[in-house]
Amino acid sequence: MADTRALHRPTGPIGYDYVRLMFSRAGSVLLLSEFGEKHLNAGDVAVIGANTLCATEPEESATVTTIYLDHDYVVDQVFWQHAAFLADRLQARDFVDELYSEPAQLLHIGEDRIGLLTPWLDELVALSVDGPAPERFCRIQALLFAVLDVVIPHIRTSAVHRRPAQRTSTLPSLPRKRRTMALRTEAYQVAELLRSSPEAPWTLSRLAKHVHLSPKHLSRVLTDAYGKTPLAYLTMLRVDVMARLLRETDLSVAAAGRAAGWASRSRASEAFRQCVGITPSGTVTDSVR
Repeated sequence: MADTRALHRPTGPIGYDYVRLMFSRAGSVLLLSEFGEKHLNAGDVAVIGANTLCATEPEESATVTTIYLDHDYVVDQVFWQHAAFLADRLQARDFVDELYSEPAQLLHIGEDRIGLLTPWLDELVALSVDGPAPERFCRIQALLFAVLDVVIPHIRTSAVHRRPAQRTSTLPSLPRKRRTMALRTEAYQVAELLRSSPEAPWTLSRLAKHVHLSPKHLSRVLTDAYGKTPLAYLTMLRVDVMARLLRETDLSVAAAGRAAGWASRSRASEAFRQCVGITPSGTVTDSVR
């Protein structure tokens, strides 16, 4: 969402559950928050983190265009931007917090660049007037990326130790890292078996017999296709079934785990926590709320 406002009076402090990009187009504004005081002059961009309180005091008057970015949307973009070493969105969320550790930054990109961005900003504002609409999604994304392409090189980032995700293929996270290649028939058949009956007592040997491969060969084939070993892929599917049952039924955690294919409540809970990031009990609490 984006809007343009003429500021004449002090406001705030106000916080949003969004990342805000404030483009100063005319005049000067004093920003006050936990980050101290910053003067936002024409040609500047203020980047304010989600849930960061900020008050504004215009000096006489000022015109500001603000883009509001959903925090989860930002995490998704960073996830794909750094997909080479991020295993899933849970890891991406922590990475975002480390990479952009400052609650706010003031970027001096210049009035000339702001002028070049003005047509894109105005169109973003116009497309935001009636709220989100699927038919405008691609155009809004194109305009947003054009603006971010100018702004992001000026944003300061914190040092983060980048390390390739370990044991990705054996963990029950979403099937992320995989080679770009056509699916082998055996991989497709095994995936269909697991998707159709995730609650069945599958073993690697039993799956391998279905497609006439050795267990070791099958594990390699499925990992190449989906980024997961057969049993990690099965765990991912069972967690999805369990999550749906906990959201949509009154089953207990133990009963939902058994329906998904686990005999042990503790094993079901541990797999759920690894994949989702919270315990299944937390899911039940959230659904009740």
